[in-house]
Amino acid sequence: MEIARPAPLLGVAYIEVRLVGIRYAARDTHLFELARPAGEVLPAADPGAHVDLHLPTGVFRQYSLTRCDPAPKTYTLGIKRDEAGRGGSRLIFDAFRVGQLLTISAPRNNFPLVDQSEHVVLFAGGIGITPIRSMVQRLTEQRRSFELHYSARSRDDMAFVDEFANASNIRLHCDNEHGGTFLDLAAVIASAPKAAHLYCCGPAPMLAVFEGATSHLPRAQVHVEYFTAKEEKSLEGGYIVRLARSNREFAIPAGQSILHVLQGAGFDIPYSCEQGICGSCETKVLAGEPDHRDAILSDGDRAANKTMMICCSGSKGANKTMMICCSGSKGGPLVLDL
Repeated sequence: MEIARPAPLLGVAYIEVRLVGIRYAARDTHLFELARPAGEVLPAADPGAHVDLHLPTGVFRQYSLTRCDPAPKTYTLGIKRDEAGRGGSRLIFDAFRVGQLLTISAPRNNFPLVDQSEHVVLFAGGIGITPIRSMVQRLTEQRRSFELHYSARSRDDMAFVDEFANASNIRLHCDNEHGGTFLDLAAVIASAPKAAHLYCCGPAPMLAVFEGATSHLPRAQVHVEYFTAKEEKSLEGGYIVRLARSNREFAIPAGQSILHVLQGAGFDIPYSCEQGICGSCETKVLAGEPDHRDAILSDGDRAANKTMMICCSGSKGANKTMMICCSGSKGGPLVLDL
C-alpha cells in the first residue's frame, strides 16, 4: 500500500525513502528502518539529529536518528506508540507497512554533541534514548569519557537495553526496581565534573527536573531536547504585523499564531512541528521584543531577541513594534513589523 505524501514545504530538502524494516525495540516501541528506493547513500548526520517524517494526513512529526554513520545506507527511527499523543505515532503503528514509499526531510540537528568537552554525562528517559544512543555510538568510537544514565518505568520499556547492559559507564534505572522512585538526577549532576557537558532527552517532567538541577551551570554546558512543546503557544493576539518589503499589514487576532495568519495570506513559510521544537520556522528579528515560547533558543538567544519561532511565539504587549526577517518570500527576505 502506497501512502499519499504531502506537498514539499518551501526551503526544506526532502528525500524519498522506502520503509524496509520494522523491528520490536521495547514495549510500545518499534524501530523503523528507511532506505532510498535504489539503495543510494543517505546524507550523513551528526549525533542528536532528527528528520521530519511526512504523514498521509499532511502533518509532520520529528523523530531522532538512533545511529549516525558517515555514509549511511539506512536511517533508523525509534518510535513509541503514544495513545495520549496527537495521533502521529498511532497512525504510524497502524498504517505503515514494509515496502511503502515515504517522504522525510534531510537531517537537522537542534541537539548537537559538543566535541570539545572532556567528559559527557548523558540522561535519557524512555523514548528519549533515541538521540542519546547516537551520542553513545560517537563517544564510544572516539574513546571519549562519558557516562549514560538511562531511566524508564520498567526494563520492558527500555529500548537497546541488551547492548547497554554490560557497559560499566552506563547505568540503567528502572523505577519498578527501586520502589517506584525516579532517577535522582540532581545527585548525579552534583557529582559530575565541574566542566562536564550534560545532555538530557526524555519526558517533560524529567526535563524540568534536569533544567532545575543544572540552573547554576553555564548554559553552554547544558543541552536539552524536547519531544513536545515546552510552553503554551502565544495566542493572545492583539498586535499588528507589518510586512515592510511587501508593504502589507496584518492584525494577529486572539487564537492564531503569526505563522497561521501569514499562511492564510498566501505566504509560503517553512514550518513543521508547530510546537517550537524543530526550528523550521525560525525567523530573524530586527527590532522589538518577542514573546518567546519555543524549546530551542537558549536564554542568551532569547535575551538577544535576534530570532524567534513564529509558529508559537508572539509579541510582548499590544501594538509593540517588532521587525522580523524570514525567508518565506519568493522575492527575497520577508520583513515583519510587529
